[in-house]
Amino acid sequence: MSNGAAAAGQLIQPSQMTTSAKVFAFGVMCIGMFVALLDIQIVSASLRDIGGGLSAGNDETTWVQTSYLIAEIIVIPLSGWLTRTMSTRWLFAFSAAGFTLTSLLCGLAWNIQSMIVFRAMQGFLGGSMIPTVFTTAFAFFDNKQRVIAASTIGAIASLAPTLGPTVGGWITDHYSWHWLFFINLLPGIFITLTVPRLVRIDLPDWSLLRRADYPGIILMSLFLGCLEYTLEEGPRWDWMGDPVIATTAWVAGIAGVLFVWRSLTAAEPVVDLRALKDRNFALGCFFSFVTGIGIFATIYLTPLFLGRVRGFSALQIGLAVFSTGVFQIMSIPLYAWLTKRMDLRWIMMLGLGLFALSMWQFLPITHDWGWAQLLLPQALRGVAQQLAVPPTVTLTLGGLAPARLKFASGLFNLMRNLGGAIGIALCATILNDRTNLHFMRLAEHLNGASESMLQWQGAVGDALSTQLGDALAGQAAALRQLWQLTYREAQTMTFSDAFLAVMVCFIIATLMVPLMRRVVPPKAPSADAH
Repeated sequence: MSNGAAAAGQLIQPSQMTTSAKVFAFGVMCIGMFVALLDIQIVSASLRDIGGGLSAGNDETTWVQTSYLIAEIIVIPLSGWLTRTMSTRWLFAFSAAGFTLTSLLCGLAWNIQSMIVFRAMQGFLGGSMIPTVFTTAFAFFDNKQRVIAASTIGAIASLAPTLGPTVGGWITDHYSWHWLFFINLLPGIFITLTVPRLVRIDLPDWSLLRRADYPGIILMSLFLGCLEYTLEEGPRWDWMGDPVIATTAWVAGIAGVLFVWRSLTAAEPVVDLRALKDRNFALGCFFSFVTGIGIFATIYLTPLFLGRVRGFSALQIGLAVFSTGVFQIMSIPLYAWLTKRMDLRWIMMLGLGLFALSMWQFLPITHDWGWAQLLLPQALRGVAQQLAVPPTVTLTLGGLAPARLKFASGLFNLMRNLGGAIGIALCATILNDRTNLHFMRLAEHLNGASESMLQWQGAVGDALSTQLGDALAGQAAALRQLWQLTYREAQTMTFSDAFLAVMVCFIIATLMVPLMRRVVPPKAPSADAH
C-alpha cells in the first residue's frame, strides 16, 4: 500500500489486541450503528409535530424521512471502497463526526427545506457506520465469538428501527421534536473521539482515489437515488401516471442496467457484484432483502394503523409497538442457547417461519385493536427477528475472505434497506388501491334493502336530530357518520391485506433456507486483507 513506514507502526493486528479491548472497541462501533439505524424511524411517529413546528404540509414533511433514506441507501454500498481508501478507523470517525454535526443542524433547522437538506446530509455522512461494523466484527472475532458478534449486530439491525417510533414518540411528547436529533450529540462525540484510538486494524490507501470507478459511482447513485424516490413517492402520485415518477423510474432502470454491466466489467468496481456467485452470499442477500421488507414494512404499517384508525398520539403509538423490542431482547438468551445445539440454517428457518406466523396473527385485525391485541403478533415478530437476522449475517458473510468482505458487507446491508424501501412502497400501494376497493364492496351492501342499516340510520339520525334540533341536519350527520364508519372498516381490511402480502414473502423465504450451505470460514486471510 502507499503508506510510509511510520504509518505502518500504527497498525494493530486484531490478534495482538486483548479480548476486552476488542469487545470495547466493537461495542463503541455498535453504538454508532445503533444511532444511525435508530434515526431511520425515530421521526416516523413525530412527522406531524415536525411539520407543525416548521409550518410544512404532509407532502413536504414526508421528505424528512425520505431524504435520509435516499442518502443512506447510496452511501452504504460505497462503504467497502471508502474503508479501503480511508481505513476503518478514519472512515468510522469521519462518519460519526458528520452524523453528529448534521444531527445538530437538524435540531436547529429553521424551515422544512433546511431540514430536508440536513437530513440528507445526516443519512449520507452517517450511513457508513452501519456496514463498517459488520466487517470489523469479522476481523476482530472468530469461531464462537464471531457467532456472538453476529448475533449482536443482527439484534441491533432489527431492534434499532423497531424502537425508533417508540423512542421518537416519547421524546416528542415529553420534550420537543428538536430532541429527536439533539440526543445524538453526546454518543456521536464519544464515538468520534474513541474509535480512532481503539480501531487500528488497517491503513488508508489514498491512491484508490485516483483509481476509483467514478462512472460506476455515478451510475449507482443515479440508480439507487431514483429507485428510492420512485418507491417512496410512487404510491402517493399514482406511479407511472405521474411524469416525474415515470422519469425517475426510467432513469433508475437504465442506470441500474448500466451499473450492473460496469460492476461486472470494471477492473476495480465500487461494488463487488461478483460475490453473488457464492451461493450462500446470494441467498443471504435475498434473505436480508426479505427481512428488510418485514422489519420496515411492519414498522410502517403498525404506527400508521394506530394513527389513522385508532387516532393514537405519537407516545401512544410508541408504547403500543414497544413490545416487539422487548420480546426481541428477551429472546437473545434463547438464540444463544439454540446456537450451541442447532445448525444456524435451521435457526434462521425457524425465525423466518415465526415471522410469517406473526403476520398471520395480524390478519384478523379490527378497528378496535390496541396494545393488548397487538401483543401476541408483535411478541412473535420480536422473537422472529432475533432468530432470523443474526444467523443470516453469519451464514452470508462468515465464509468470505476479509478482502472481499469489505465490499460484500455494503451490498448485504444495501439489500436490507432496499427490501425495506420496496416493502414500504408495496404496502403503501396496497393501502391506496385496496381501501377504495373494500369501501365500494362495503357500500354495495349499504342500501335501502339492508334492514340493519336502515335501523341504525333511523336510531342515529333521530338521536342527532334531537341533539341538533334539526331533522334534516340530523339525518345528514348520520349519513356522514355512516360514511366514516364504512371508510374506517375499509381501511382496517386493507391493513390485513398488507400484512398478508408480507406473510407470503416470508413463506417463500422460509422454503428457500435449505438451499444454503453450512458456512465454512476462510482458512486464512488473503494477502490484501488489510
